[in-house]
Amino acid sequence: MDTLILALLATAVLLAWLVPHWRRRRALARPLPPAQVAVLARNVAQYAGMDGNQRRKLARMVQQFLFEKKFVGCAGLELTDEMRVTIAGQACLLLLGRAADDEPAALYPALHTILVYPGAFLVPRKEVDVAGVVTEARQDLLGESWGDGRVILSWDHVRRAGQPEPPGHNVVLHEFAHQLDSESGSTNGAPYLGSRERYRSWSEVLSRDFANLRHDAMWGLPGVLDHYGASSPAEFFAVATESFFEQPHQLSMRHPALYAEFLKYFRIDPRQWQSAPPPVTLEPDPPGVVYGQWR
Repeated sequence: MDTLILALLATAVLLAWLVPHWRRRRALARPLPPAQVAVLARNVAQYAGMDGNQRRKLARMVQQFLFEKKFVGCAGLELTDEMRVTIAGQACLLLLGRAADDEPAALYPALHTILVYPGAFLVPRKEVDVAGVVTEARQDLLGESWGDGRVILSWDHVRRAGQPEPPGHNVVLHEFAHQLDSESGSTNGAPYLGSRERYRSWSEVLSRDFANLRHDAMWGLPGVLDHYGASSPAEFFAVATESFFEQPHQLSMRHPALYAEFLKYFRIDPRQWQSAPPPVTLEPDPPGVVYGQWR
C-alpha cells in the first residue's frame, strides 16, 4: 500500500511538471494569428524595420508572453487582443536580441500580472517636508513596476508609443526596464550583467551620464534623455532604455559610451530599424504626469 501511495504521489508530481510544459509547447506550436501580427505591425514602431527572422522571433515571444502572463483590466477597462498584443510586443522588444531563435525565452520570470488602466491613474503617496511633516497626497501616473510580480500601465499612453510627439517616450519599455533592473536582486540601475568587469564598465559610464543628466535637469538644458531619469539611477536606466529603442541614432550620437554599454546588454542595435533623422532641437519636457517609482 505504501508503495502504491508513493507511486501515485510521484506520478502526480511528474504530471504537475509535465502538463504546463506540454501546454506551453502546444501554444507555441501555433503561429501568431494574422490579426495579431497586424497589431504588431501597427503598434510596435520598430517592427517595420525588422528582418524576417526578427519578426518571426518577436511573434513567437509574443505568443509565449500571452500564454504565460495574466492581463487584468482596471477601472472598467475591457481588455482586447490589440491591448494585450501591443503590450506584449513592446515588452518583448527588450529581450529580442537575447532570445534564442528556436527555444522558449525567459520572459520576465518574476512577472505574472499586467494591470491596465484606461488612462493615467491615481495612487496614494506620502510626502515628507523638511520639517518632517507627513502629508497624504495622490499622484497621476502613466505606469508603475512593482517588485511583487506586477506591472501597471495606462493604455492611453501605451498606444501613443511610436508617435512623433513626444519623442522617445514609451511607458511599456520604461516599466519593463525596471523589471530587467530588478533581476540583479535590487533596483539600482544595474541589471544582471554576468561579470565584475561588465559591472565596472557599466558603473563608470552610467554614473557619469547620470551626473550629467542631473546637471542638465537642474538648468533645464534639453537633450535626448528625459529629465525624469535624473531622479534616481533606476529611473535613469529606464529612461535611457526608452531612448535606446525609440531614438537610437540620437542616443548614439549624444551618448556614444552609454549606447555601447546598451548594445552589449541588449545584444541588438535598434539603429538598423530606422533611418537616421535630421538634426532637431530637443526641448525639456514640461512638468506634469510622471512614471511611478519602483515599489
